[in-house]
Amino acid sequence: MTGPHIGIHATAWTATVVLGLSGVGVLGAGTARADDPIDSLSARQIADRSSDALRGAHSMHLSTRSTPADGGTPTTLDLIVDRAGNCTGSLGLGGKQGSVRIVKRGDTVWVKPDAQFWKSRDSRVGSALASILAGRYMKGSASDPRLSNLASACDLATFQKVVSDNAKTDKGTLTKGRRTTLAGTPVVPLVRTWHGQKVTMYVAATGKPYPLRIDVTGGSPKADATVAFSAFDKPVPTTTPPPDETVGINAQETRAT
Repeated sequence: MTGPHIGIHATAWTATVVLGLSGVGVLGAGTARADDPIDSLSARQIADRSSDALRGAHSMHLSTRSTPADGGTPTTLDLIVDRAGNCTGSLGLGGKQGSVRIVKRGDTVWVKPDAQFWKSRDSRVGSALASILAGRYMKGSASDPRLSNLASACDLATFQKVVSDNAKTDKGTLTKGRRTTLAGTPVVPLVRTWHGQKVTMYVAATGKPYPLRIDVTGGSPKADATVAFSAFDKPVPTTTPPPDETVGINAQETRAT
């Protein structure tokens, strides 16, 4: 057999984030003094600064929730990531697909699918692997084709490049709302509408103008999503699963044959 393939397209969350940022992060929108209060800036100037702030972050905490067009169980992602490709967190695959814990440090990745994940896969192989792992992490190289899709979710540098490359759009209508608060933090909402889709980005009104949350609703096909950003420039925890909680992916592959 070819071994367990964790065929999770974890980079889907990137598309969700970029969907919002590419719509509101418009560059070249006019000049403004660096010390101008954010409330005094235009919607495009605020979006410009927010996009720059996000691209300048060395690490952050990302939390996403995306509801499929059919109204099924949302998929979720909760990761602390940095530019070096390190991360720790989890992905919820929605429905009966289960969830996966992930830790990546350098070129090594540890993944721990839950029981529901294995149950949703091939019954014989899934049951065998679940029994072998017994709640432990699988460990392997991030470049291993069986793990690479999942490991790619940890690449903040690529995510930031995608944001930068897509930040020049001028589609739809962009407006600035009144200052409000988000979880107690002062923010200025920016709203873009385009072909029935509404994207709202809440930009921090004090300190660095980071985007703190993006809400996407409507569109065709309809797919609602929320992306939250926090803990900017705080390092990814360096703790990795200990050997007694780990099984090498090649070793457990042999045992499952």
